[in-house]
Amino acid sequence: MIQTTRPMIGAPISRLDGTKKVTGSATYAFEYQFENVVYAFPVQSTIAKGRVVSIDATKARAVSGFLGLITHENAPKIAPVGLLGPNNDMAVLQSDRVAYRGQFIAVVVAETLENARRAAELLAIQYEALPPDAELRGDRTDLVNPQMLMPGMPADTEHGNVEAALSSSPIQLDQTYTTPAYHHNAMEPHATLAIWTDDSLTVYDSNQGPHAVQYMAATAFNLPPERVRVISSFVGGGFGSKGGNPHFLLTIMAAQLVKGRPVKMALTRQQMFAVTGYRTPTIQHLRLGAEQDGRLIAISHEVVEQTGTIHDFVEPTATATRMMYAAPHRRTAHRLARLDVPIPSWMRAPGECPGMFALESAIDETAEACGIDPIEFRIKNDPEVDPESGLPFSSRNLVACLRQGAEAFGWQQHSRQPGAWREGRWLIGTGVAASTFPVVFFPSTASIRAERAHHYRVLIGATDIGTGAWTALAQIAADALEVPLEQIQLEIGDTNLPMAGIAGGSAGTASWGSAIMDAAQKFRAKLYGELGGELPEGGLEVRGGMERSPYAGQYSMHSFGAQFAEVRVHMDTGEIRVPRMLGVFAAGRIINAKTARSQFLGGMTMGLSMALHEQSVMDPRFGEYVNHDLAEYHIATNADVGTVDIQWIDEVDPYINPVGAKGIGEIGIVGTAATIANAVYHATGIRVRDLPLSPDKLLASLPR
Repeated sequence: MIQTTRPMIGAPISRLDGTKKVTGSATYAFEYQFENVVYAFPVQSTIAKGRVVSIDATKARAVSGFLGLITHENAPKIAPVGLLGPNNDMAVLQSDRVAYRGQFIAVVVAETLENARRAAELLAIQYEALPPDAELRGDRTDLVNPQMLMPGMPADTEHGNVEAALSSSPIQLDQTYTTPAYHHNAMEPHATLAIWTDDSLTVYDSNQGPHAVQYMAATAFNLPPERVRVISSFVGGGFGSKGGNPHFLLTIMAAQLVKGRPVKMALTRQQMFAVTGYRTPTIQHLRLGAEQDGRLIAISHEVVEQTGTIHDFVEPTATATRMMYAAPHRRTAHRLARLDVPIPSWMRAPGECPGMFALESAIDETAEACGIDPIEFRIKNDPEVDPESGLPFSSRNLVACLRQGAEAFGWQQHSRQPGAWREGRWLIGTGVAASTFPVVFFPSTASIRAERAHHYRVLIGATDIGTGAWTALAQIAADALEVPLEQIQLEIGDTNLPMAGIAGGSAGTASWGSAIMDAAQKFRAKLYGELGGELPEGGLEVRGGMERSPYAGQYSMHSFGAQFAEVRVHMDTGEIRVPRMLGVFAAGRIINAKTARSQFLGGMTMGLSMALHEQSVMDPRFGEYVNHDLAEYHIATNADVGTVDIQWIDEVDPYINPVGAKGIGEIGIVGTAATIANAVYHATGIRVRDLPLSPDKLLASLPR
């Protein structure tokens, strides 16, 4: 008999995994318990360019419990991983070459973590060092055109006659904006536990997709995928940094050395700053041309960023500019400086996050030059179709977000004259910026298995990196099967489960949820159609999945949002406080109101941190980020965060995917920094174009 239940999708269900996490019974990668476990400690280069001449392990071998050392001289040869070719960062210990400071050059294995670390410290390493080139500048003559940002996405685009349109525009803006390097600092360290059993490998790993890590491990060590099992049941944050890093290959090598014994490795916070990725610093040249009435004529967004010398990684910084506002003449360009530095990687909202800081700052500056309210300026230039592709938007509710946010925030309560609003020695201002992020979809599969009545196992190899997937996917399954939530047993985070795409690109819930919905539909058709509602002996399992959005290529698909902030700037110290922020988002169907609010709030808090504090400081003499710990890499704390109000538009978009979700993990960070910078300008009349918004950039110009 078919049961009817109240809808779970949209309900503010508390995290189903919450009890395990707060009681400490949720097991993370490093916490799995095995007998005879040993520890691996990686050794990092202390030069930024050159080669390793020799490694003398005489003193290290005398350390109690020392089990072995792997260097480029005795490391197993591994096959190239992925599409990056043989000279990528995953080719760990494959040559004596040093391409950046902090590169892995050896790994020590010992009975205890303390002794592994001590032995690593006692290695006598000789280098042939060369002076590094580690300074990003926009005026370099050796900048490289990467041609493609990723498959199907060119590095440069141009429509119309940009130079002529800019030069003839009544209102012209020509400014440069910069963002520093940013490092992921997930709560859980990057950790791996590896065990070889005969010719099979089991890996417990903190990652954003066990099937992706399985593929990399199988490829590197020339194993059939079915002989590699990767388990990542609980992951304490990723933000793009846990898509597969060379440390997990080191751990597998160490496990080969002591075959049959489990090997654990966890990177320290300091080690992480060189080998787990970061967001490249950017130099962004924005030129805007507009009519006096505020209609944009031309937009040019040219970006310089850095990459390593091993392979090119390109942050798609200017891609949001291609579709954000209507203008007949448009250009975007990306150029790379190949430096002797660690290779950048994905970080929350790659491209949109730094790119929209520059664009939304420039939009505000142009609105002021036109004498138009910044909200009305954005609305005036809202396009009817995607300016880049010409495709209609599946839905575009940016204007609704701006209107709703303006009313909720009290936007019109104060003059837009900079520096006019004061309370004692505090200058007060408000700012606004738009947010966007594309709808991404990864192929995924899922199975529904019922072995007894009123109990459904939902199996999918997804990973919850702290976003709430354990709960949201169970809600989707309950509604798709039309059963109460308590009858759902979700199983994720294991390559023994059906293949699922990674937790990235704000695509997880939509991709995995669509696969679950398809499997549930087929399960119900089988059970209630062919089988008349009776489970066969031994139970029933049905698999489903989805490769892509059914309307891909027919619509331009994006989330949108509007962010507002009030700031206070102290006239004597330059201190910036942000007592309140508001974000209004149009992100399709909201699956869980409680966890969704947490995702939006978390993204905005990360954007606040970007605006006020975060920067990784490179010492170009040594090619090293010198503030490589949380004592000196400053992030926002509770004291920095005032009231954060989260709202969303009830948006129905039938074209994006069966779930109707656009993804919410990344859009919250997009636009936040620009919002705060715009508010600081309104408060002080000082335009800061170089993040972070530190007091020294304000003090000299503040009124006394």
